[in-house]
Order: sequence, then structure tokens, then C-alpha cells
Amino acid sequence: MNPSTPFENINLFTSDQALLDHYRAQAVGPADRDDPAGLHAEKELERLGAELGAAELFELGRLANTFSPQLITHDRFGKRMDRVDFHPAWHQLMQRLIAEGCHCEPWIKPAQGAQVHRAAKYLMFAQVENGTQCPVTMTFASIPVLAKSSGLAKAYLPKLLSHDYDARSVPIELKHGALIGMGMTERQGGSDVRRNESFALPDGHDAWGQRFRLTGHKWFLSAPMCDGFLMLAQHGEAKSDALSCFFVPRLLSDGASNHLALQRLKDKLGNRSNASSEVEFTGAMGWLLGEAGRGITTILEMGNLTRLDCALGSAGLMRIALANAIHHCRQREAFGRTLSKHPLMQQVLADLALESEAATALSLRVAAALDGMQAQNPRESALLRLATPLAKYWICKRAPAF
Repeated sequence: MNPSTPFENINLFTSDQALLDHYRAQAVGPADRDDPAGLHAEKELERLGAELGAAELFELGRLANTFSPQLITHDRFGKRMDRVDFHPAWHQLMQRLIAEGCHCEPWIKPAQGAQVHRAAKYLMFAQVENGTQCPVTMTFASIPVLAKSSGLAKAYLPKLLSHDYDARSVPIELKHGALIGMGMTERQGGSDVRRNESFALPDGHDAWGQRFRLTGHKWFLSAPMCDGFLMLAQHGEAKSDALSCFFVPRLLSDGASNHLALQRLKDKLGNRSNASSEVEFTGAMGWLLGEAGRGITTILEMGNLTRLDCALGSAGLMRIALANAIHHCRQREAFGRTLSKHPLMQQVLADLALESEAATALSLRVAAALDGMQAQNPRESALLRLATPLAKYWICKRAPAF
């Protein structure tokens, strides 16, 4: 009696007037609306919106969060494995994200509106499942950083720019596509990374650059199933505020473990589909990334790009909550009429709609500023620097209350 129907089998792009309007405003101007490239881009989003709004995609999102990842530290003979097992739904969602180029497309084809186009895709994906976006975001954000290291770029960029999702636990040389994670925080410091105690000792030089051996721990290693990680560590055993950034692969070229011992997976609120872990390492091999002693600057170049995706993901969560609320209130009856006909409920829904559109508008504007930075527009570069952390802070702060 009096049930509402599931919100599914709906186009997440064409049904979202706010996303449609702000995408058009930021990706292409009114004069470019009839341009073949702009028209093709919008048709691509319509196609993706229909696919993501299907009932089976929402079901994949449910399954990935119901059956959370499991850490397998050892095999039955006692040999260290450090493997994370995921439900098949996770891998199906990852495959779609990677196939759509959400991890790399604007870097491969930089053009006007390329970042906004990717942002619109990302906002829609967030409405289906948010956890899979974590490794995709970090991979997206790491590409410009790794590109500055000629040795690492030669080995890794072709894999990172691939549209193939490869979940196999094999060395990077054997993979069709790769993903990147990140480890910054430690138990004693948290977000105050200057208190990090992990240290790196020189271990020679090779085709990837200056090689080091890292010893220490990370309180929060994001997405431990990734193929490599950006990590902060003291440059040498002497304590200082001058941290360096290192690229640390999960497996070495011969297939051996790189001594990254996963301690446990985090028991998280929010998305449970993604694995976040604590890790300890003794003599893990890593390569210097960026300038020695300026690791925070190096890793924050990656971190600032992840902030944009945090804003987009939270805006997507707000949108799907709003869509479900309106869908429910249009069908559910109370006191002789549907909920949507009651003035007080209309005020609640209108208030939610306004905030959801504001989150969409702000996050897409930041994506447009990233397009401007790539085009070497100094005004847009300055806006990006200021607006990205503000958008991440405000939208992510509001999303749970929303």
C-alpha cells in the first residue's frame, strides 16, 4: 500500500537540468552549441547517462558496498600475500570508469571543455557508486606529476593512459593498464605530515632516477590494490621538515613484493566498496619524484587535483539524493495528496534543489578553470588555485548534512 517505485532506468544526464545547463555554460559557449565537436560531446554524455541510470548499474553499486573488500595477508602455508579481494561488481564498475577515460582522457586530448566533459561524466558516476572513484581519481591526479620524471614517465605513462582495466597482480611491465594510489599520513601526525617519521635511504641510480629504500608506516594508504603509490618520507634518517616524495611500486619488476605489508583495512563510514589500509614497510624500493626536500609541494600538485574530484563526487551524491527525494515525494501520498503537493515539503525539496545545483555549478566551474590552466590562462590558473580547496571543503562539508 502506498509505496513509491525505485529511482532507476532514467537518463542521469538529460533528467538533470542543472547538470545540462552548467555543462553547456562551462564546456561550450552558446556560439559553439552547434559545433560538431560540442554536439558529439553532449551526445556522448547522453549515452553515458542512459547507461549509468539503468537498474543493473545501481545494483552493481549496491553489491560493491554490501560485499566489502577482504584483506588476505597470508596464504594457507603462511607465505605473505597482502592481497585484497573484491566482489565482481567492483571490477565491473572499475572497468566502466576506465573504459570511459575518467582517469586520463583530458590529459590525452587536452582541448576546450575537456576537463568539464570529464567532470560531467564523473558527477554522474558518483551517483551510481563512489568508492571506485578513489583509485581513478588518484590515477588522474598523478599523471601530470609522473610526467615530469622522464624515467618513470617512460615506464608508467603508457599504462596509466590506457583505457584497459587490468586487475591482475603482476608487475607493471606485464599489465595492460595501471592505477596509482597515495600514502601521506602517519599515526603520530595525521594531516600534519611534517611529523612523518618514515625515512628513505639512498640506494643508487637507475633508468627510473634516484633510487631509495623506504622504512616506516602509513596510517592511511589509499587503494592498496593499486600498482604504485606516491609517498612522503624523510630524506635520510635525520628528522627535518623537508620531506621528499617517492614513487613506490607495489610489486617489483621480477614479481616480488616490494615489502609493503598491509596491516588491516579501515572500517569506514561512507563508501565501503573501496579498500583503505594501514601499511608498514621495511626497505621498500622507491624512486625520488620531484625535487628533494620539496615532497609536500610535489604531492600536493596531485592532491589539489584530487580535491576537484572530491567536490564532484560529493556533488553527485547530493544530486542522487535529491533525485530520489523528489521521485519519492511525487508518488507517496499523505493526508489526501502526494507529498510533493504539500507546501512545507515543497520548501524542503526546493531548498535541497538549490544547494544541489550550487554544488554542481561550483564543481563544474572549477573544472573549467582547470581547462583554463592547461591553456595557460593566468586568471583561470589563479582561480583554480583558490577555488579548488574551497569547493572541496564546502561541498564535502555540506554533503553529509544534505
